[in-house]
Amino acid sequence: MSIQITTIICTFRRDSLLQTLQSISQITLPEGISFKVVVVDNDDQPSAKDKVLSVALPWPLEYIHAPARNISLARNAGLNSAQASNWVAYVDDDETVSPDWLKELWSVAQSQDADVVLGPALAVYPDYTPTWMVELDLHSSKPVLKASPPHTGHTCNVLFKWSGTPWQDTRFELARGLTGGEDTAFFFELSKLGAKFAIADRAEAFEVVEDRRMSFNWLARRKFRMGQSYSTVAHGTISRVKLGGLAAIKCVASFSMYCLNIGREVRRNFWLLRAIFHAGVVGGCLNLSQQKLYEAPN
Repeated sequence: MSIQITTIICTFRRDSLLQTLQSISQITLPEGISFKVVVVDNDDQPSAKDKVLSVALPWPLEYIHAPARNISLARNAGLNSAQASNWVAYVDDDETVSPDWLKELWSVAQSQDADVVLGPALAVYPDYTPTWMVELDLHSSKPVLKASPPHTGHTCNVLFKWSGTPWQDTRFELARGLTGGEDTAFFFELSKLGAKFAIADRAEAFEVVEDRRMSFNWLARRKFRMGQSYSTVAHGTISRVKLGGLAAIKCVASFSMYCLNIGREVRRNFWLLRAIFHAGVVGGCLNLSQQKLYEAPN
């Protein structure tokens, strides 16, 4: 009996979805794998339907309309569609994947007996990108596992075991679908339920950096939000006090390094963004409200 893998792509008004699907059409499947692609449209209206249905893939392609403007709702609709699948993969609608993308994820899953395998999402920078931003490469998502669990992950490039697992009823938090960090919380939960994590460095996805993301302010907002999301690792008052206290110390230390490197653009920006991340962790531990990425319709 073949193993079923379903790849889920959540989309919201992005023309790049066609390039994503085209790249997936060119992947090589691991031996003994049956494959399905699910596109979940999170727009108020089914704006991506005609685009998706115009694409011819070598495998089944399903379109789901899951309104509106809440990424967790879309991710959950994809999971509901994949309930019978042995494994689930996620990629973003502004990414393309390498031909061996799925084979590399699957190879690591088998060789390391892993339940969750994370791959890198590598930024592709336009020629006019600021030099410091390219050098720090802050738009790439390169997974790193801590020395001990719980671990977390991202949905921009991941494969995880699904059907028959202790976490098959786990879903993305709807409240975080407006603020971000829903994937951080989701994978923390899988780790707490016993999922074993691994990294597939050669399972590459690529994302062209949009102009609106090429500013320090955008990165600062993202780092603060990431810090808030990371704080979900702490449960209970004592745990949150400990994490928040440690993050406050790291924030001060990072800001001190920023001051020491004030005349060196690359190092200055690195340390300031690091301080902002730790400030976000403190904010998360204090239950400060997170800024919404977009408003849900009335």
